[in-house]
Amino acid sequence: MTHYLYLVRHGEHMDAEHGLEDGPLSSRGRRQAELLADRLSGVPLDVVWHSPLERAAETARAVAERLPAVTPEPSSLLFDCIPTGPVAGMPSVYEAFFGAVTEADIDAGRAQMSDAVSEFLVRKNDAHELLITHNFVIGWFVREVLDAPEWRWMTINQAHCGLTVLAQRPGRPWVLVSHNDLSHLPMELRTGLPETPPV
Repeated sequence: MTHYLYLVRHGEHMDAEHGLEDGPLSSRGRRQAELLADRLSGVPLDVVWHSPLERAAETARAVAERLPAVTPEPSSLLFDCIPTGPVAGMPSVYEAFFGAVTEADIDAGRAQMSDAVSEFLVRKNDAHELLITHNFVIGWFVREVLDAPEWRWMTINQAHCGLTVLAQRPGRPWVLVSHNDLSHLPMELRTGLPETPPV
């Protein structure tokens, strides 16, 4: 009777090193997605949702190639976004991040994530849902489940094709089962974190 949400950041995209915001997966990103699919092969997935951005959509297609029982579906609630601006209690070191972010961007991001929480963090019986999305979106979901201060989404980072699992049992709150699990990826495929751990 448990509802599971599997949250995955898209694979590395080809144009990331050139500063472009979106693009197809790099060869490394494609391999990340294939290994993710292998990792999830024993999970009875009901649905695969993905951000409409190309790097997430292609990651979802790569997963579906290995898991043909599911058909990926885009959701605008999973777009990359900025869910808050500077807020009380946030360390000043993060203020520079918001230099080019407009109030409209923040308002849109906040509304999107409010709707995403209402859509996906709603209990379903015996459900297994995979969401392929972006770093900030996953950070917001984890922050929400942990009831952490709003600005903490900025400090919760995911590697490309890292696996985060949330779960809810009847009558209980959502729990964080695992975060940014990279055990399916060899060291040379562990990309996307601001700092690479030594092991």
